[in-house]
Amino acid sequence: MSKIKNPKVIVAISGGIDSSVAAALLKEKGYQVQGVFMKLCDLPRFRKAEKRAERVAKVLGIPFLVLDLRREFKKKVIDYFLKEYKAGTTPNPCVVCNKEIKFGILLKKLKKLGIKFDFIATGHYARISHLNFSAGAKKVKWRILKAKDKEKDQTYFLWGLKQKQLKKVLFPIGGYTGRQVKSLARKFNIPVYEGSSSQDVCFIPKTTSDFLRKNIKQKCGLIIDTKGRIIGQHQGLVFYTIGQRKGIKLGGGPYFVLAKDIKRNILIVTKNERDLAKKELLAKGVNWISGIVPKLPLKVKAKIRYRHKEASTIITKDKRTRRYKLRFQRPQRAITPGQSVVFYQGDELLGGGIIDRSY
Repeated sequence: MSKIKNPKVIVAISGGIDSSVAAALLKEKGYQVQGVFMKLCDLPRFRKAEKRAERVAKVLGIPFLVLDLRREFKKKVIDYFLKEYKAGTTPNPCVVCNKEIKFGILLKKLKKLGIKFDFIATGHYARISHLNFSAGAKKVKWRILKAKDKEKDQTYFLWGLKQKQLKKVLFPIGGYTGRQVKSLARKFNIPVYEGSSSQDVCFIPKTTSDFLRKNIKQKCGLIIDTKGRIIGQHQGLVFYTIGQRKGIKLGGGPYFVLAKDIKRNILIVTKNERDLAKKELLAKGVNWISGIVPKLPLKVKAKIRYRHKEASTIITKDKRTRRYKLRFQRPQRAITPGQSVVFYQGDELLGGGIIDRSY
């Protein structure tokens, strides 16, 4: 419970089980809860989600507000997504959405509307720990920790947050398992407790390939093997990602996507899956949750994809590029430019960055 008397909290209710239970828990603990639904797209699923969120607010007896963030979402998330694919990388839009929309523009929009609040809460499976110590001239107060339910943990998507944002953030369900959250939904009579979880790429109507085909003009090109031999033709580089096996449509396989040469519009493939294993990567746009760059070299566990197993690595600075360099204890499969690489020590999320390239 917050030390602030009668704290007011804005809960971003998506219409799903997790954010709905988060709102219910906060109300039960005595917070003044205001539900907010972020309208991000015109897709039917968003219209249904808005109606579900409104029903949840009525059941809980809390005020409810709909904020139209479609223009901002398109600019910050969808346009970013398409730009990165055009550049040959495989982006993770959820990371950008959390940083720019849920814990960025949403807060600014609420303040602009004159809506006062002490905290903002979401249904993320993550925890926040409060500290109070000084490191040089900076005071570090907040840490992000993994959720109790490690299978549900979503800290991977939160590495872009900063101290000034975290002091206003609550993650009410981070200390519960997914099964417990479902049980709480029944307890609070939340009408969506049997609903499905939120999708990773919420703005894509059907498939990623369909979305890219509609929004990015593609040009066919050559497929070559690791010896430079032409073995086929691709339908457009945006439809392929590192490590991909299906959809290459070459006889005599299986083949795996090894690399993409954007300048020459060439797809490079291999039959040897071991070629995908790389020991080093460079990361750009790195953010440290504490706001303080740690002393290097630094031993951490790192994840190169959301569902990827953590791997031991040492972080240093690459002298030539001045970017952060990760050298893994064991080679990692299909390190993909554009994806996030996230750093942990135990349960603590230290930070993360965007994969630039691997070796």
